[in-house]
Amino acid sequence: MLFQVPKLDANDARVLAEIEACYEDLRQATDGDPAKHRWEGHLRQQLVAGAVQGSNSIESYKVSLDTATAIVADGPVPADVPDETREAVAGYRDALSWVLQTPAMEYFTHHEMVLSALHFMMLRSRPAQWPGRYRDGGIMVAGDDPMNPAYVGPDPDQVRPLMVELVDWLNDGDPDAPPLVRAAMAHVNLVRIHPWRDGNGRMSRCLQTLVLARAGVLAAEFCSIEEWLGRELNTLHYYAELRKTGGTYDATRDAHDWVRFNLRAHHQQAHLVRLRLERARRTWEDLTALVKRLGLPERTVSALHTGTLGRLRREAYQQDEGLSRDQAIRDIRRLEAEGLLDSYGYGVTLYYVAAGRARDVDDAVVDDLRTPATEPYRT
Repeated sequence: MLFQVPKLDANDARVLAEIEACYEDLRQATDGDPAKHRWEGHLRQQLVAGAVQGSNSIESYKVSLDTATAIVADGPVPADVPDETREAVAGYRDALSWVLQTPAMEYFTHHEMVLSALHFMMLRSRPAQWPGRYRDGGIMVAGDDPMNPAYVGPDPDQVRPLMVELVDWLNDGDPDAPPLVRAAMAHVNLVRIHPWRDGNGRMSRCLQTLVLARAGVLAAEFCSIEEWLGRELNTLHYYAELRKTGGTYDATRDAHDWVRFNLRAHHQQAHLVRLRLERARRTWEDLTALVKRLGLPERTVSALHTGTLGRLRREAYQQDEGLSRDQAIRDIRRLEAEGLLDSYGYGVTLYYVAAGRARDVDDAVVDDLRTPATEPYRT
């Protein structure tokens, strides 16, 4: 038996409606020819990197957003990042990248082998953890006291029947439930089954994003809550909500608080993403005006925009704009000479960030947009 979709109340309906209104704003802002709003691509990459960073940080594989962005782009990684961390982040990047492609797969169906393949992508560098294979023994999640585990998973002989039931539900179960609610229930059911030796949390968060992607709610990078869950205080609340579902597998427990926790996460993340999208658009437009005033090539807006959101690398700029290596180097050197970029590092780790008037442009936009997240389940 799986955890059941709880009955929603008027407050839940209101919060869902507010999230949908925010998503509609995002749909309208991202609708149309991507070539007409180049700034969107930079933001999408940052959101994917944020999801990868957030989900892995919960498991103590911690990297900066800039490092996560470099790994997502298959770029150079700082030498001080441990190999195990780099492999974990790269594995999650591969799994999430595949998930983001599934809306275009008309032949897609949920299957145990889909989940097995995703798990293998994440843990392929750790063969001792049986990537892609169910555990054959008991499992527990450690608590504050080693004598008192926070959670004990179901016996191994229950894993396969529960996974079959979960996959069947993913394909056909509760079709009238809101997609955000179905995604939250997929998450809690998988993490409670705990079918693998390791990687159960990451897989459950990835499955939640997969359900959202397949539902067509919005481009998955815009509605994933993995980044939100990875923020330190939110991670503490995340564990607290999971503890409410029991110290052992007990699918008779009410999952309403869990669903509300997830809706709160979606509400706050959607608010932040909408602000980030507006920031990206306005900063691009203001940088375009600045570049025009200075008589710089229009393509350098892309370099400056990347440098305001994170780190600019010559190779990425060269690829984005279809330039030769020498053209990209000349553009960046000219931007440095104008005081619009500062360089850091050397060799393969060399990167640039916006400076001077370019930084001032973005700072002004951020100051104008900065707004605290609201508490959706207010009294």
